[in-house]
Amino acid sequence: MTATPSPAYPAYPAYPAHPAPPSPVPPLPYHRLALITGRHRWWRPLAGTALLLAGAVAATLVVLLAGEIAGALLNRPVGKDGSRVWGGIGEMGVALLSLAVLTPVVFAAAHWAQRRPAGTLSSVTGRLRWRWLGRCLVVALPLVVASLGIMLLLPESGGGGAENTAGGTEWAGWPDFLLGLAMVCVLVPFQASAEEYAFRGWLTQAVGAWCRSPWVAIVPQALLFASAHGWGTPWGFADLVVFGLVAGVLTVRTGGLEAAIGLHVVNNLLAMGISAAIAGALASDETAADMDWMSVGVDVVMLLGYAAIVLRLAGRRRITAVSDPASFPAPAPAPAPPVWVSH
Repeated sequence: MTATPSPAYPAYPAYPAHPAPPSPVPPLPYHRLALITGRHRWWRPLAGTALLLAGAVAATLVVLLAGEIAGALLNRPVGKDGSRVWGGIGEMGVALLSLAVLTPVVFAAAHWAQRRPAGTLSSVTGRLRWRWLGRCLVVALPLVVASLGIMLLLPESGGGGAENTAGGTEWAGWPDFLLGLAMVCVLVPFQASAEEYAFRGWLTQAVGAWCRSPWVAIVPQALLFASAHGWGTPWGFADLVVFGLVAGVLTVRTGGLEAAIGLHVVNNLLAMGISAAIAGALASDETAADMDWMSVGVDVVMLLGYAAIVLRLAGRRRITAVSDPASFPAPAPAPAPPVWVSH
């Protein structure tokens, strides 16, 4: 742009007054990452949550519609409600797939409603830290195996569905077992991680956009997580709240979802893998909300042990818990018309 010469001093051009440079983005903990671009407004978390709910309903309807179309093409029988019947394994697969598709919906809410990189839902580095996730999976495996083994030996081992084994001891048979196990191995990692992105990711950061305290951000998502699994026994509800609290604390303290995803994936894979071996277990309506008090006691000990080991390992490995300002662009200044100063 060419400066206009000053009337008082025609031989010397005027100097443009540039706006002040944007303030650098400060380091932020995980639950405050919605502020990373400087575009936060009070209404953005609400708009994103509404978008998430609408997208979840739409994605579920798409999965159900696809199931009906596939059922018609394969000539599956029609149930009393008019929908195609897939059997216990197939219906569980549809349920898991309906949850798995939540991940892109959560990413879209962060990108469109909050105008921030979707990777900030994964961790403070803006991506999923795969090596750290692998270590968390290794830590979770023996602990979950031990806890499920103890639950199977208890006189009253309640609970089923996604987090716990179902009652019954009749062998499902090799065809049903292998089919159910394949379905579990393919879909459960996506289902479990989608729940983490929705609860420990979106909800934690949505509340964290308004509140500095991590506990104010962690507690609501734990209660909503427990409620989303249905209402069973008070012990089962308490166990799910503890799971949500432990996963939320690990997410904030380690700066990402890796520790929570690792625990959730291993827990669901093993529990549902055992259920696949029992006739009719995958078709059961029971969830972790139906656990009895003895199973809850075992599960809580496992959760606390996992949290202690992961936090110690994170300290030794120096896992980053706050964002690096250099990894994200500084907020752009608002455009302003040029001002020419005359001398």
